[in-house]
Amino acid sequence: MYNSLDELFGSGSFYPVAAPHLYRTEAIVLRRADFGEADKILTLYTPHLGKLRVIAKGVRRPTSRLGGHVELFTHSAMLVAKGRNLDIVTQSETIHSFIGLREDLVRTAFSCHVAELTERLVEEGIESYPLFELLLRTFERISSGDDPEIATHFFEVQLLGHLGYRPELRHCCHCQVVVGPTGNFFSPVAGGVLCTDCGRADAMGKGLTTNAFKMLRLMQSGTYATAARVRLDESLRREIDSLLKGYVEYVLERKLKSAALLEALRRTASKANEGNKP
Repeated sequence: MYNSLDELFGSGSFYPVAAPHLYRTEAIVLRRADFGEADKILTLYTPHLGKLRVIAKGVRRPTSRLGGHVELFTHSAMLVAKGRNLDIVTQSETIHSFIGLREDLVRTAFSCHVAELTERLVEEGIESYPLFELLLRTFERISSGDDPEIATHFFEVQLLGHLGYRPELRHCCHCQVVVGPTGNFFSPVAGGVLCTDCGRADAMGKGLTTNAFKMLRLMQSGTYATAARVRLDESLRREIDSLLKGYVEYVLERKLKSAALLEALRRTASKANEGNKP
Protein backbone atom coordinates (compact mmCIF):
# COMPACT_ATOMS: atom_id res chain seq x y z
CA MET A 1 0.00 0.00 0.00
CA TYR A 2 1.09 3.59 -0.67
CA ASN A 3 0.30 6.42 1.75
CA SER A 4 0.55 9.25 -0.77
CA LEU A 5 1.07 10.14 -4.41
CA ASP A 6 4.61 11.29 -3.67
CA GLU A 7 5.41 7.83 -2.32
CA LEU A 8 4.03 6.22 -5.49
CA PHE A 9 5.19 8.64 -8.18
CA GLY A 10 7.78 10.84 -6.50
CA SER A 11 7.43 14.47 -5.39
CA GLY A 12 5.77 17.11 -7.55
CA SER A 13 2.42 18.50 -8.58
CA PHE A 14 -0.61 16.52 -9.65
CA TYR A 15 -0.37 18.38 -12.98
CA PRO A 16 1.42 16.95 -16.04
CA VAL A 17 4.32 14.64 -15.28
CA ALA A 18 6.75 12.84 -17.59
CA ALA A 19 4.80 14.08 -20.62
CA PRO A 20 2.41 17.01 -21.17
CA HIS A 21 -0.52 14.67 -21.79
CA LEU A 22 -0.15 12.90 -18.41
CA TYR A 23 -1.23 13.95 -14.96
CA ARG A 24 -1.41 12.24 -11.61
CA THR A 25 -4.04 12.53 -8.95
CA GLU A 26 -5.58 10.86 -5.95
CA ALA A 27 -9.12 9.70 -6.63
CA ILE A 28 -12.09 8.06 -4.93
CA VAL A 29 -14.15 5.82 -7.21
CA LEU A 30 -17.82 6.79 -7.03
CA ARG A 31 -19.24 4.78 -9.91
CA ARG A 32 -18.24 2.12 -12.44
CA ALA A 33 -20.01 1.22 -15.67
CA ASP A 34 -19.10 -1.43 -18.25
CA PHE A 35 -18.04 -0.08 -21.62
CA GLY A 36 -17.34 -2.23 -24.64
CA GLU A 37 -15.98 -5.74 -24.15
CA ALA A 38 -13.34 -5.13 -21.50
CA ASP A 39 -13.36 -1.47 -20.40
CA LYS A 40 -15.06 0.45 -17.62
CA ILE A 41 -16.02 4.10 -17.38
CA LEU A 42 -15.23 5.42 -13.90
CA THR A 43 -16.68 8.42 -12.11
CA LEU A 44 -14.02 9.75 -9.74
CA TYR A 45 -13.80 12.46 -7.15
CA THR A 46 -10.37 14.04 -6.88
CA PRO A 47 -8.85 16.61 -4.48
CA HIS A 48 -7.82 19.21 -7.08
CA LEU A 49 -9.79 18.43 -10.22
CA GLY A 50 -13.21 17.75 -8.72
CA LYS A 51 -15.44 15.13 -10.29
CA LEU A 52 -14.08 13.38 -13.38
CA ARG A 53 -15.23 10.70 -15.79
CA VAL A 54 -12.40 8.55 -17.12
CA ILE A 55 -11.99 5.22 -18.84
CA ALA A 56 -10.04 2.21 -17.56
CA LYS A 57 -9.17 0.20 -20.63
CA GLY A 58 -9.05 -3.59 -20.40
CA VAL A 59 -9.82 -3.51 -16.68
CA ARG A 60 -12.37 -6.33 -16.93
CA ARG A 61 -9.77 -8.75 -18.29
CA PRO A 62 -8.37 -11.22 -15.70
CA THR A 63 -4.83 -10.13 -16.54
CA SER A 64 -5.44 -6.41 -15.99
CA ARG A 65 -3.14 -4.72 -13.50
CA LEU A 66 -5.73 -2.05 -12.77
CA GLY A 67 -8.46 -4.44 -11.57
CA GLY A 68 -8.43 -4.23 -7.79
CA HIS A 69 -7.12 -0.66 -7.74
CA VAL A 70 -10.24 0.88 -9.31
CA GLU A 71 -12.91 -0.91 -7.29
CA LEU A 72 -15.94 1.03 -6.10
CA PHE A 73 -15.21 3.34 -3.10
CA THR A 74 -11.44 2.72 -3.39
CA HIS A 75 -9.08 5.62 -2.67
CA SER A 76 -6.25 5.30 -5.18
CA ALA A 77 -3.26 7.13 -6.63
CA MET A 78 -3.66 7.33 -10.41
CA LEU A 79 -1.65 8.29 -13.44
CA VAL A 80 -4.01 9.50 -16.15
CA ALA A 81 -3.48 10.28 -19.84
CA LYS A 82 -5.42 12.98 -21.64
CA GLY A 83 -7.84 11.45 -24.14
CA ARG A 84 -9.93 12.79 -27.00
CA ASN A 85 -13.29 12.13 -25.31
CA LEU A 86 -12.41 10.60 -21.94
CA ASP A 87 -9.09 10.65 -20.11
CA ILE A 88 -7.50 7.21 -19.67
CA VAL A 89 -6.27 5.64 -16.43
CA THR A 90 -2.82 4.21 -17.19
CA GLN A 91 -1.65 3.35 -13.65
CA SER A 92 -3.42 2.99 -10.32
CA GLU A 93 -2.32 1.93 -6.85
CA THR A 94 -4.62 1.55 -3.85
CA ILE A 95 -4.08 3.94 -0.94
CA HIS A 96 -7.14 2.85 1.08
CA SER A 97 -9.37 -0.05 0.10
CA PHE A 98 -11.92 0.45 2.93
CA ILE A 99 -12.39 -3.29 3.17
CA GLY A 100 -15.11 -2.88 5.82
CA LEU A 101 -17.41 -1.40 3.19
CA ARG A 102 -17.46 -4.72 1.34
CA GLU A 103 -17.75 -7.08 4.29
CA ASP A 104 -21.12 -5.82 5.53
CA LEU A 105 -24.20 -5.24 3.36
CA VAL A 106 -25.50 -2.37 5.49
CA ARG A 107 -22.16 -0.51 5.31
CA THR A 108 -22.09 -1.17 1.56
CA ALA A 109 -25.58 0.32 1.21
CA PHE A 110 -24.65 3.49 3.14
CA SER A 111 -21.51 3.84 1.02
CA CYS A 112 -23.57 3.50 -2.16
CA HIS A 113 -25.80 6.30 -0.86
CA VAL A 114 -22.83 8.59 -0.19
CA ALA A 115 -21.33 7.86 -3.61
CA GLU A 116 -24.62 8.32 -5.47
CA LEU A 117 -25.42 11.55 -3.65
CA THR A 118 -21.98 12.97 -4.47
CA GLU A 119 -22.23 11.94 -8.10
CA ARG A 120 -25.71 13.43 -8.51
CA LEU A 121 -25.16 16.71 -6.67
CA VAL A 122 -21.61 17.67 -7.64
CA GLU A 123 -20.88 19.19 -11.06
CA GLU A 124 -17.89 17.94 -13.05
CA GLY A 125 -14.57 19.74 -12.89
CA ILE A 126 -15.28 21.96 -9.87
CA GLU A 127 -12.40 21.74 -7.39
CA SER A 128 -13.16 21.35 -3.69
CA TYR A 129 -10.43 19.88 -1.53
CA PRO A 130 -12.60 20.15 1.64
CA LEU A 131 -15.26 18.07 -0.09
CA PHE A 132 -12.66 15.45 -1.05
CA GLU A 133 -11.54 15.30 2.58
CA LEU A 134 -15.15 15.00 3.76
CA LEU A 135 -15.79 12.15 1.34
CA LEU A 136 -12.60 10.36 2.38
CA ARG A 137 -13.34 10.71 6.11
CA THR A 138 -16.93 9.55 5.55
CA PHE A 139 -15.87 6.31 3.87
CA GLU A 140 -13.44 5.72 6.75
CA ARG A 141 -16.24 6.29 9.28
CA ILE A 142 -18.70 4.03 7.48
CA SER A 143 -16.05 1.35 7.01
CA SER A 144 -14.85 1.08 10.60
CA GLY A 145 -17.08 3.27 12.81
CA ASP A 146 -19.75 2.11 15.23
CA ASP A 147 -22.63 3.96 13.57
CA PRO A 148 -22.51 4.14 9.74
CA GLU A 149 -25.96 5.76 9.66
CA ILE A 150 -24.86 8.79 11.68
CA ALA A 151 -21.72 9.05 9.52
CA THR A 152 -23.93 9.10 6.43
CA HIS A 153 -26.35 11.72 7.76
CA PHE A 154 -23.47 13.92 8.94
CA PHE A 155 -22.07 13.69 5.40
CA GLU A 156 -25.45 14.63 3.87
CA VAL A 157 -25.78 17.76 6.00
CA GLN A 158 -22.18 18.83 5.41
CA LEU A 159 -22.34 18.13 1.66
CA LEU A 160 -25.49 20.26 1.32
CA GLY A 161 -23.64 23.10 3.04
CA HIS A 162 -20.59 22.77 0.79
CA LEU A 163 -22.73 22.96 -2.35
CA GLY A 164 -24.90 25.91 -1.36
CA TYR A 165 -28.00 23.95 -0.29
CA ARG A 166 -27.51 24.42 3.45
CA PRO A 167 -30.93 24.09 5.12
CA GLU A 168 -31.90 27.06 7.28
CA LEU A 169 -32.09 25.94 10.92
CA ARG A 170 -31.76 29.23 12.83
CA HIS A 171 -34.54 31.43 11.46
CA CYS A 172 -38.01 30.66 10.15
CA CYS A 173 -37.77 30.48 6.37
CA HIS A 174 -41.02 32.49 6.00
CA CYS A 175 -41.10 35.19 8.68
CA GLN A 176 -37.37 35.17 9.61
CA VAL A 177 -38.02 34.99 13.36
CA VAL A 178 -35.33 33.23 15.40
CA VAL A 179 -36.75 29.80 16.18
CA GLY A 180 -36.58 28.04 19.53
CA PRO A 181 -36.08 24.30 19.99
CA THR A 182 -39.77 23.36 20.23
CA GLY A 183 -42.91 23.57 18.12
CA ASN A 184 -41.15 23.83 14.76
CA PHE A 185 -41.78 22.42 11.31
CA PHE A 186 -39.46 21.52 8.44
CA SER A 187 -40.23 22.23 4.80
CA PRO A 188 -38.00 21.11 1.90
CA VAL A 189 -39.73 23.61 -0.38
CA ALA A 190 -39.11 26.51 1.98
CA GLY A 191 -35.53 25.37 2.49
CA GLY A 192 -35.49 24.57 6.18
CA VAL A 193 -37.23 25.19 9.47
CA LEU A 194 -40.53 27.01 10.00
CA CYS A 195 -41.89 28.47 13.22
CA THR A 196 -45.13 27.15 14.69
CA ASP A 197 -47.45 29.65 12.99
CA CYS A 198 -45.78 29.51 9.57
CA GLY A 199 -45.47 25.71 9.73
CA ARG A 200 -49.17 25.25 10.33
CA ALA A 201 -49.91 27.45 7.31
CA ASP A 202 -47.45 25.65 5.02
CA ALA A 203 -48.91 22.61 3.25
CA MET A 204 -45.41 21.12 2.84
CA GLY A 205 -44.37 21.71 6.45
CA LYS A 206 -43.73 18.61 8.52
CA GLY A 207 -43.64 18.58 12.32
CA LEU A 208 -40.11 18.62 13.74
CA THR A 209 -39.45 17.16 17.18
CA THR A 210 -37.14 18.96 19.56
CA ASN A 211 -34.52 16.20 19.48
CA ALA A 212 -34.49 16.02 15.67
CA PHE A 213 -34.13 19.81 15.48
CA LYS A 214 -31.19 19.75 17.89
CA MET A 215 -29.51 16.85 16.08
CA LEU A 216 -29.80 18.52 12.68
CA ARG A 217 -28.23 21.69 14.07
CA LEU A 218 -25.46 19.66 15.69
CA MET A 219 -24.66 17.91 12.40
CA GLN A 220 -24.70 21.22 10.58
CA SER A 221 -22.56 23.29 12.95
CA GLY A 222 -20.87 20.81 15.28
CA THR A 223 -18.17 18.19 14.83
CA TYR A 224 -18.57 14.59 13.79
CA ALA A 225 -16.96 13.44 17.05
CA THR A 226 -19.71 15.19 19.02
CA ALA A 227 -22.53 13.95 16.77
CA ALA A 228 -21.25 10.37 16.95
CA ARG A 229 -21.47 10.36 20.76
CA VAL A 230 -25.22 11.03 20.74
CA ARG A 231 -27.34 7.92 21.22
CA LEU A 232 -30.47 8.03 19.06
CA ASP A 233 -33.52 5.83 19.52
CA GLU A 234 -35.15 4.24 16.49
CA SER A 235 -37.98 6.77 16.13
CA LEU A 236 -35.53 9.68 16.13
CA ARG A 237 -33.33 7.93 13.55
CA ARG A 238 -36.32 7.45 11.27
CA GLU A 239 -37.40 11.07 11.67
CA ILE A 240 -33.97 12.43 10.77
CA ASP A 241 -33.69 10.00 7.88
CA SER A 242 -37.11 11.02 6.51
CA LEU A 243 -36.38 14.75 6.78
CA LEU A 244 -33.01 14.53 5.06
CA LYS A 245 -34.29 12.15 2.38
CA GLY A 246 -37.15 14.52 1.56
CA TYR A 247 -34.84 17.54 1.41
CA VAL A 248 -32.22 15.81 -0.74
CA GLU A 249 -34.82 14.51 -3.17
CA TYR A 250 -36.34 17.99 -3.44
CA VAL A 251 -32.92 19.48 -4.25
CA LEU A 252 -32.16 16.72 -6.77
CA GLU A 253 -35.70 16.62 -8.20
CA ARG A 254 -35.39 12.84 -8.29
CA LYS A 255 -35.30 9.81 -6.01
CA LEU A 256 -32.06 8.05 -5.18
CA LYS A 257 -31.71 4.35 -5.94
CA SER A 258 -29.60 3.84 -2.82
CA ALA A 259 -32.37 5.24 -0.61
CA ALA A 260 -34.67 2.43 -1.77
CA LEU A 261 -31.98 -0.14 -0.94
CA LEU A 262 -31.52 1.28 2.55
CA GLU A 263 -35.26 1.23 3.16
CA ALA A 264 -35.47 -2.41 2.05
CA LEU A 265 -32.66 -3.33 4.45
CA ARG A 266 -34.44 -1.53 7.30
CA ARG A 267 -37.68 -3.42 6.62
CA THR A 268 -35.79 -6.71 6.58
CA ALA A 269 -34.05 -5.89 9.87
CA SER A 270 -37.35 -4.80 11.44
CA LYS A 271 -39.04 -8.06 10.48
CA ALA A 272 -36.10 -10.05 11.83
CA ASN A 273 -36.30 -8.17 15.14
CA GLU A 274 -40.03 -8.80 15.37
CA GLY A 275 -39.46 -12.49 14.71
CA ASN A 276 -36.91 -12.69 17.52
CA LYS A 277 -39.25 -11.21 20.12
CA PRO A 278 -40.63 -13.74 22.65
